[in-house]
Amino acid sequence: MKFREVGGVRLSSVGLGTWQFGSREWGYGPVYAQGIAPEVVGGSLDLGVNLVDTAEIYGFGRSERIVGEALAERRDEAFIATKLFPVAPFDPVVTRRARGSAARLGVEVIDLYQVHWPNPVVPLSATMGPLSRLQRDGLIRHIGVSNFQLARWQSAEQLLGGPVLSNQVRYNLVDRRIERDTLPWAQEHDRLILAYSPLQQGLLSGRYGPDNLPKGFRANTSDFLPENLRRIEPLLEVLRSVAQAHEASPAQVALAWCLRRPNVIVIPGASSVAQAESNAAAAELELTDDEDAELTAASDAYAPVRGAAAVGSLAKRAAGRFGERVRGVAHGLRA
Repeated sequence: MKFREVGGVRLSSVGLGTWQFGSREWGYGPVYAQGIAPEVVGGSLDLGVNLVDTAEIYGFGRSERIVGEALAERRDEAFIATKLFPVAPFDPVVTRRARGSAARLGVEVIDLYQVHWPNPVVPLSATMGPLSRLQRDGLIRHIGVSNFQLARWQSAEQLLGGPVLSNQVRYNLVDRRIERDTLPWAQEHDRLILAYSPLQQGLLSGRYGPDNLPKGFRANTSDFLPENLRRIEPLLEVLRSVAQAHEASPAQVALAWCLRRPNVIVIPGASSVAQAESNAAAAELELTDDEDAELTAASDAYAPVRGAAAVGSLAKRAAGRFGERVRGVAHGLRA
């Protein structure tokens, strides 16, 4: 496993995201939550992964509990990150919520406590003040943010009066918005980008196509519209070609592309120990400059359906599924 040393911490370049732990929207169920998820955590640690990222909103605390129980005997091997969901992010609410997360995780100190989203109606100072105090009191080692544009990240630092170590944002081959200013600033100022959805929820794995759509909530997102799955095929072909040259998978190549960017750590999820192993192995995959350039060019060329057109297509798909259910019920009644 390769590591990043940024802001005084040493973290595995591939971390473990745990949104799916206990969260119903992924559809994995209790067998996964109670049996497989702890194995994924332990297996990841065995591979050298030390960053485990969760949030109080994931499964409404269930993810934190699963992570805490899985790490109970191996606390010293993990850098635990969790997130505050910023509803009424005032002191003493922030204090109570931070202590609640620590209790569910079974820790005395949270390594990285992140503000999950900006709150547009509450001044940022109302949140950073209590976080600063919790850091001084020793409940939090490092403070981070998530889904913050650069200006708001910089404001958070000014209000804190010290480093906001990281910004957890979506970053991958089809969503590169942070390259405009956020990523260069992080690289210049010794800060971290924690890239969530580095595979765009499986879009870049190469598993899906117009005739093989995902199930669950992903089926209701514009990324998996049949038209977008057709449009992304040239990028997937490049991923497959590079993967073949390295005896790797397209998903590993997509992760390795992210990791060529300084100060970036990827935090993919894993539905199994085997997938966690595959993710971790991406840290050792060395892309050439030419391969990087070819992937970037294919990313530049991808032009998905977005906006009103995507909303219309999703509405038609939802209406079609509803119609199929109605016809099925009617057929059953006639039978």
